[in-house]
Amino acid sequence: MSAVQFDAIVIGRNEGDRLVRALARAASHARRVVYVDSGSVDDSVARARAAGAQVVELDPARPFSAARARNEGFAALGADRAEFVHFIDGDCILAPDWPAQALAFLQSHSQAALVHGYHIEDAPDASIYNWLTDQEWKMAPGPAASGLGTFMGRSAAFAAVGGFRDGMIAAEDDDLFLRLRAAGWQTWCVADPMSGHDVALFSFNGWFRRMIRAGHSFSELGVLHPGTARASRLRAVVWAGVLPVLALLGLWVWLPLTALVIALYALSLARLWRRCITQGLSPDRAVIAAALLMICKFANLYGMVTYWVRRFRRSDARIIEYK
Repeated sequence: MSAVQFDAIVIGRNEGDRLVRALARAASHARRVVYVDSGSVDDSVARARAAGAQVVELDPARPFSAARARNEGFAALGADRAEFVHFIDGDCILAPDWPAQALAFLQSHSQAALVHGYHIEDAPDASIYNWLTDQEWKMAPGPAASGLGTFMGRSAAFAAVGGFRDGMIAAEDDDLFLRLRAAGWQTWCVADPMSGHDVALFSFNGWFRRMIRAGHSFSELGVLHPGTARASRLRAVVWAGVLPVLALLGLWVWLPLTALVIALYALSLARLWRRCITQGLSPDRAVIAAALLMICKFANLYGMVTYWVRRFRRSDARIIEYK
């Protein structure tokens, strides 16, 4: 392993046994481990202290968010923080070789503010929702990668842009990456396993809420960074808004219009089905996955509207829990 040291910030909320394993793996590599708890009602805080981590418990008087937790963990490191910091979600266990790989990468890429690798789902075949989540983690490697909240970064770069935005309940990582790039830094994804992840999604309701949260982020990113997530917003508006309205209108004024909309949905589902087949699903399971990928547009649109309602009312966003 590289002799260069780093500090680790682990955040969590009711993570159970996995938190203990996440802390143990982080402690085996990091100079120092800070655990930030967002109102857990299990024994997470006690177990983190027993594991030797410095514990920060967020004040419940302010809304919880992963962004706020990471910021307060970083602040707890103080002025003697290491040159590098690794943010880790409590349901992630770092791959044994990853910290050394990440440090070596940052040392050899002076313009890189941070680097992340791939999440690997522990049980992608345990549910169709786990499989869909596993597909989300397969980002294209390169210097303009999408965000992940688990990454190794330069402490100075993180501090220079003010860290995460506390009030963001989703896509706070994408926002940070975009602000770092705007400040002249690079943000990298490399095609190496970074951490084992356990999304543990076994219900439609949990998955649907996760997609609502994604839609919320599409709207917020569009406000903060015009042009970002435009395609995602457009897909949600068209497939979950415009086309259903046209189908209903066709029932009243011109039935062929309704038939055309139905045909468009059928063609899109067939395309999604073929894509899922190429990604390794059986034909039967691919049917379910394709249907869920279409349904997610409705959840996304709901989340987008939720963001604008909250913004109009000038109310704080609350985390959208999905498990």
